[in-house]
Amino acid sequence: MTTSQIVLLLLIGYIIFTIDKKQENFPVPIILLMLGISLYFIPYFSTIEVSGQMIYHVFLPALLFTSAYQFPADGLRKNGGIIVFLATAGIMMTVALLGAAIYALSGPFVSIPFIGAMLLAAILTPTDPVSVVSVIKKASGDEKVADVVEGESMINDGTSIVIFSVLAGMFANSRSVSLFSFIVEFLLVSLGGVALGVMFGWLMAKAVHFTHHRQYQVMLSIILAYGIFNLAEAIGVSGVLATVFAGIMLSFEYGTASREEHFRESLDGFWGIIEPSILSLLFLLIGIQAADTLLFDSWGFAIIVFVLSLIVRFIVIMGTTQMFSKWRHKINWRESVLISWSGLKGSMSVYLILSLYSETNSGDADIIISLGFAAVFLSLVIQSLGVSPLSKKLIK
Repeated sequence: MTTSQIVLLLLIGYIIFTIDKKQENFPVPIILLMLGISLYFIPYFSTIEVSGQMIYHVFLPALLFTSAYQFPADGLRKNGGIIVFLATAGIMMTVALLGAAIYALSGPFVSIPFIGAMLLAAILTPTDPVSVVSVIKKASGDEKVADVVEGESMINDGTSIVIFSVLAGMFANSRSVSLFSFIVEFLLVSLGGVALGVMFGWLMAKAVHFTHHRQYQVMLSIILAYGIFNLAEAIGVSGVLATVFAGIMLSFEYGTASREEHFRESLDGFWGIIEPSILSLLFLLIGIQAADTLLFDSWGFAIIVFVLSLIVRFIVIMGTTQMFSKWRHKINWRESVLISWSGLKGSMSVYLILSLYSETNSGDADIIISLGFAAVFLSLVIQSLGVSPLSKKLIK
């Protein structure tokens, strides 16, 4: 991807964000995705290649850190139990149920092995609510639902990567893995990332006191966001969870510290520019990359997979929140529907698809990649359009 291509894509993003000021009924990511698909048919842009590593190491740390440090500390205190459960055990249950359902219904449509169905389920479980969180708040005024949706999306990325990595290894090498070894690997990778993020987030909260110039404080935040991500990946723990919990630690540290308000203003000024810039590039590039894979013969089953992902997500959320009396009084069926619908697929799912594309040459992988991209496309378009009216109707 050349410098001129990047500049032109950013210009397109700037124009769309500027035109669509409200972003209420037609969130910007949909428009960018559609434009990206259209750009694929222009030779100048069709040469652009998007790698999973680009999304994972360039785009993701900034998006994760921005969401995490801006996440309200009170929201995590009030809804931490639900968020963590849905982002860990809830994701595992979703992968198991969705994978089994995809395999059971695939027969008349496509030939897909059981482990392939589970891999597709793992690709479609991480959520990426992008702009819908603000839509939920505007349409319903419900901070609780917005916090659960956003908090779950930050943490479940790390869970999804661990599950996907194990399943991808089984799929590529036709090997089995024991439940015990999976649990041990999951705990080491996840808890290691969390511990690293908390430690370095706390260190930054203290180190910032020695830096009196705002621009240098922002430099420190860039070092934290990308440094902790790459350090965690280098030592074999979750870079996603390390970055998320480093940001959350900052949110806790500065949640009640009025003397650090200027630091928050500096961070917001910088990352507030970076976030829409990255989102513009990301969704345009997703459209360009997905366009070719969307030309396949199994769209009927792709629609079934998308519908199944919504149904299974609702069953897991409704079932788990109703299982415990404390959660039952906090999340009713209406809110469960909205939380389920707001779990859009996005950047993490695309990264997992591209990882499978680059690492596997199996013919079975091609149909998984096409179905994955199609389900992500349907999710971004249909769910984004439905968030605002559904919020207004369900949350009263």
